Amino acid sequence: MFENIGIVVKKNQEDGDIKFLDSLLPILSKYTDKIFIEEGTKLSLVIEKNYQEFQDQIDVLIVFGGDGTLLGAARNFITSDIPLLGINLGTLGFLTDINIENFESIIQDILQGNYEIEERSLVSANFLDKTLFGLNEIVIHSGSYAQLMRYQLSVDDKPVYEQRSDGLIIATPTGSTAYALSAGGPIIHPSLDVWTILPMLPQSISSRPFIISSDQKIEIKLLMSSGEN
Repeated sequence: MFENIGIVVKKNQEDGDIKFLDSLLPILSKYTDKIFIEEGTKLSLVIEKNYQEFQDQIDVLIVFGGDGTLLGAARNFITSDIPLLGINLGTLGFLTDINIENFESIIQDILQGNYEIEERSLVSANFLDKTLFGLNEIVIHSGSYAQLMRYQLSVDDKPVYEQRSDGLIIATPTGSTAYALSAGGPIIHPSLDVWTILPMLPQSISSRPFIISSDQKIEIKLLMSSGEN
């Protein structure tokens, strides 16, 4: 069971958001007085900690906001084995799918041990000396809406195709309802260990999204078009 509750709120809170959150925190404090937040907020009924103390102290992280706030929290705490719970504050959310109307009953169930933890896969990318992680997707883009990029795609060291497009999306099942969906990709159940590879506005009538196992290695080699320096 969870005893130490961490909360995350979206940055640049407006006064209305703060008042709204202050109305929810008394509900949470009915079940525990160990509610923690990172330093720099104006909320009541919470204990402020610096980042390291906050990360070491909490058992579960409740994210108040939309999908963007939850994705940011997932990146910030990627090295921690801390479950995340998303509470939707009035906007459409695929990840923060718990409405505030159900907040108290959900919190009561979770603190009583009536919950299941759903694991989500991450996609990682190595570029130069950097390693990036994405809960939704990794996107490679030409950098301009008026310019195509040329690239070669390989899977497990085997060439798949060479083509030109605005960019390329490698999406997780979680990300299949995000950017990839807007670009025409399929919706993938989160229990599947697969990636969707999706060209963005390709210069080819035969280019289509395709799905591979998440155990496979993807390599994208950026190529120079003729006439480029």
